[in-house]
Amino acid sequence: MWHIWLILSGIFFILEIFTLGFLVFWLGVASLITMLVSFFTDNIMVQVTVFLVSSSLLIFFTKPLIDKFLKNKKPVITNAFTIIGKEALVIEDIDPIKGTGQINVAGEIWSAMPSDSDMIIPKGSKVEIEGINGVRACVRPLPSNKFSGIANQ
Repeated sequence: MWHIWLILSGIFFILEIFTLGFLVFWLGVASLITMLVSFFTDNIMVQVTVFLVSSSLLIFFTKPLIDKFLKNKKPVITNAFTIIGKEALVIEDIDPIKGTGQINVAGEIWSAMPSDSDMIIPKGSKVEIEGINGVRACVRPLPSNKFSGIANQ
């Protein structure tokens, strides 16, 4: 009977690869525990009981611990989102019709598009980054006296 429990544990471990909940893994561990018990008894009711009890206990006691490590309460802000709200210098005309435009923010070059889709922002203008749309920064022009970032290049 131990062969069946070993095969069952293998199936559970393979299924775990395709799931996200980290639940099926514990069924595979319970199958291995039951396989060890099957070396000592041939009674199928004892083996099924060991499987049900061990899988229930493993899930009950470890699921909250796993959830604690897998779930981040605070989202991680990546480089892309750290530029929102910063000022930048337009280094290539931002033209939504032609699909062109680049800005320099904190020494990095970003593709840019205007927040107002009809607006053309000329090279040398100062802009504020309002958001990210795909791989482009969404910008709006600033009054020339408000810019405190990068010097003209």
